[in-house]
Amino acid sequence: MAAVVAEVPIVADGEFVVGMEFSSREAGIKVRKEYTLRRSVDYRVYELEPLTFYAKCTQYGSGCNWLIKVSMISRKYCWVIRRYNGSHTCTRATIFQDHLKLDSNTIAEAIKPLVEADPSLKVKSVIAEVQSKFNYTVSYQKAWLAKQKSVEKIFGGWEASYEALPIWFEVMCHKEPSAIVHFETMPAYQGNDLVDGTHLYGKYKGCLLVAVSQDANNNIVLIAFAIVEGETSDACCARSNGAWSPPRAFHMFCIRHIESNFLRKFKALYLQKLVVNIGYSRTVCEYEVRYQRLRERSEAYTNWLNRIPHEQYALAFDGGYRWGHMTTNLVECINSVMKGARNLSITALVKAIFYRLTGNIQVNCFDRQNEVFQVPEMPSGLEYTVNLRRQRCDCGEFQVDWISCRHVFACCANQRLDWQVYVHDVYKIDQVRRVYRARLRPLRNPTTWPSYNGPRFVPNSYLRRVTKGRPSMTRFLNEMDTRMLRRPRRCKQCGAEGHSRSRCCQGGGSSADNNAQWIYMIFERM
Repeated sequence: MAAVVAEVPIVADGEFVVGMEFSSREAGIKVRKEYTLRRSVDYRVYELEPLTFYAKCTQYGSGCNWLIKVSMISRKYCWVIRRYNGSHTCTRATIFQDHLKLDSNTIAEAIKPLVEADPSLKVKSVIAEVQSKFNYTVSYQKAWLAKQKSVEKIFGGWEASYEALPIWFEVMCHKEPSAIVHFETMPAYQGNDLVDGTHLYGKYKGCLLVAVSQDANNNIVLIAFAIVEGETSDACCARSNGAWSPPRAFHMFCIRHIESNFLRKFKALYLQKLVVNIGYSRTVCEYEVRYQRLRERSEAYTNWLNRIPHEQYALAFDGGYRWGHMTTNLVECINSVMKGARNLSITALVKAIFYRLTGNIQVNCFDRQNEVFQVPEMPSGLEYTVNLRRQRCDCGEFQVDWISCRHVFACCANQRLDWQVYVHDVYKIDQVRRVYRARLRPLRNPTTWPSYNGPRFVPNSYLRRVTKGRPSMTRFLNEMDTRMLRRPRRCKQCGAEGHSRSRCCQGGGSSADNNAQWIYMIFERM
């Protein structure tokens, strides 16, 4: 028999009354906690049994006689307040900045909508939300634990997620035969029994590796992703059976990270651009000129750079295997797409990556005769209506850009329609050719030009500037110019602000070089 949800009596002053009913034990506990937090008081439980709850104020007998007793009434299928002594008479000075009844479970329930919208929600944002909602400042540890519990409530438990992962793999491969799934297992013991399970080292540990590429049309394409125990050479290469080794893949370094490590080592901001240009050198001649320029500053700079094989950071020696990509910006673009996903449990993480990077879209035929379709996106569940005849889509791209959006492409693929029909002529190559169809004749050598007999042009003397010095700025500035106006003076010698190179106390920068401690760090990015 289903439980009957009892109506809670409405009391003007927010106090409990004898006879008040609650639909469940959890509902009663929640209401009592909210009451305690709202009034900045506290209670101690004296009797907690399956059918009875009995508590008194922590100051009971010392100026406050507050107590409450709630019991389960079987015939009503609800919990009822059987005894209540009225409101607290203790002072609020007995409560500190935090509150014992404001536990991680209560906070987890309160921040659930925020975590659901953004799983990467920062702990300091959780603390701020608790302060705003409950007027208490909780500790970092309690806020962190509350966020983890909220993630678990929304996306599933951490341990259960491991068990669900191979099941999801099997279903996904059945639906997507072109997908390739590989996972390694290792023997593990549960008591005296040997089991075969998929594990990472720790509940939240592990590293997400993503391999991306870029096609000739500058589109970023996901190749593969993996979850390993750490960002190590063994995890990246040794286990790949040669998939990430030459000639199929080549290991290169990000010039942005090399630049960052160089500055951390030598604190020479004025050499920042030179180090980057050495990496961007496309010919051996360019490389040698810039390398010698760095060596003239100090051999310590080039000795540090020589620790890195030049074929792994300079375009002139990389054999063309990096296609001109010098930084990890491609991966950073993917990281922005996967914002918040790394905070999820293992199965939710894999699902989020798959759906976000493969663009899983379904098409429901709503009205084929009138070319109207319903297109839901997974896993967000957002639905878009596509009207091919009127060239409109709820996402707005179709009618604004006059080019097929991803929902239109999905409809065309599902209904076997020609997607080129729904692309505006301005994007077609024929229109581009029409722009340049006029022939331009070369002017040839000026000595072959005919003699000029027309009027002579002279400047207007009234428009000549009469003031000396640099012309003043005449255009109106807006918020985009704020940074330019506030830009501080920076020394080109040491990189510090507040003085110029001629007034720099470091001279040639030798003191900064001598005092710097050598640090060798290379960030590897696949």
